[in-house]
Amino acid sequence: MLKQKNKKGNEGVESFLSSVLAVAAGLLFGLFILLITNSNEMFSGFLTILQGGFVDGMSGISQTLYLATPIVMTGLSVGFAWKTGLFNIGASGQFTVGAYVAVLIGVKCTGLPGSIHWLIAILGAAAAGALWGLVPGFLKAVANVNEVISSIMMNYIGLYLTNLLITKTVYDQTGNQSVSVAKTAYLPKAGLDKLFPEANLNIGILIAVLFVVGMYILINKTAFGYELKACGKNPDASRYAGINARKNIILSMVIAGALSGVGGALLYLSDFGKHMQVLDVIASQGFSGISVALLGLSNPFGILLASLFIAHITIGGYNLQLLSFTPELIDIIISAIIYFGAFSLLFKTFIRRWTKKSKREETAS
Repeated sequence: MLKQKNKKGNEGVESFLSSVLAVAAGLLFGLFILLITNSNEMFSGFLTILQGGFVDGMSGISQTLYLATPIVMTGLSVGFAWKTGLFNIGASGQFTVGAYVAVLIGVKCTGLPGSIHWLIAILGAAAAGALWGLVPGFLKAVANVNEVISSIMMNYIGLYLTNLLITKTVYDQTGNQSVSVAKTAYLPKAGLDKLFPEANLNIGILIAVLFVVGMYILINKTAFGYELKACGKNPDASRYAGINARKNIILSMVIAGALSGVGGALLYLSDFGKHMQVLDVIASQGFSGISVALLGLSNPFGILLASLFIAHITIGGYNLQLLSFTPELIDIIISAIIYFGAFSLLFKTFIRRWTKKSKREETAS
């Protein structure tokens, strides 16, 4: 038992170090980009990125948490599906339909008590996201349709369907966007506004953290989570052991979809003046979820840290405009970090080999 715990501990350290190396490699690449763009302000720009939201005090930290909250949820969605052997590239579509249902309930259901209006909106978003995840999950389980292809199609169906429904139900013509939700649908402050008067904080990030803890327990501490992981690692062996692989595939995508749907609700119910735009652009939060899931190696707590980091340097990228840089540079740097994040497993292999070599040398001496 002790040996097994040590093995898990070592694996956790290796995973953390591999992610740190991926981030460091991406930041070094970013420093190079700043060098060839404007060598005179290279270090100032790099420091601005690293400072992120801390430059603006509590206001910047609040903005960082706001940006991180939906990414945590879509990251959990992608990471959870990946743990069960599925690639949920449809998080954007699930996020979008969840956001629409949350906004619809927030606008239309003004008769609901203020104490539960926001909660009903979140539950509605979760149900919509779950329904959007059900389709590729069902097709995968019943007809073995590749979930990547079907979920990409669901992204576009979700995009154009919500655009149509927004114009029919909650449309603000002056801004080509959804109208504002009722104040009762905003996420409660729970005293955070008094504790941090300069920050526009609400319980959104706390809800995301609760989901992080809940998904960690579900994946690692329950029989259901064990069955899902078993189906992901070896479907044939799990089927032989009597595990219903089809049911677990469907449930996995349904849960993943619900997580993304909640992410959409948390973004648009946060009282930050955010509205759903009627544009032919797929929600970026879904693809950011793929990024943080890769960077966090699909571990819920790793996904939380990766989301906070990505949001932090995104705010730093916005502040690059104070220098002679364009804010789009941060997109290049984040893309580089994500690219190197895909090599996290490679870094992990190198770390493991180096650790084993060091132990052999210590034993020999």
